[in-house]
Amino acid sequence: MTKPTTIEAYLDTLSPERRTAIEAIGEVIRSVATDTTESISYDMPAFRTSDGRFVASYGAFKRHDSLFPASAAVIAALGDDVLPYVAGRGTFQFPADQPRPLALIRRIVQARVAELAAEPPRTSRRSNRSAAGRG
Repeated sequence: MTKPTTIEAYLDTLSPERRTAIEAIGEVIRSVATDTTESISYDMPAFRTSDGRFVASYGAFKRHDSLFPASAAVIAALGDDVLPYVAGRGTFQFPADQPRPLALIRRIVQARVAELAAEPPRTSRRSNRSAAGRG
């Protein structure tokens, strides 16, 4: 199987039902993380800030859909609401046979955007080396 290189190619690999669910997750992320670019990362759709910081990615798996990252800050911000969906390190999983909790996914992405906003913008390594006189 060929690895997808575009969002559309990724979506084309899904059944109509799964595609609809995954597109809904993508629309929620897109509506919250407005200053981002979309690409394929680790073979699934991903969003990054203009300075390249990872915001979120999402994907369809055999029995669930996943949303990354389930960072400590996001989990702490949302507490018990997200705990049933935390599955392993850095992952939220939503059972494929149940409606996706889109309102909760919106809150997860809002918490992730807030987490990134609290961090200083990232600078490229090249600009750091140049600023230090090593470029």
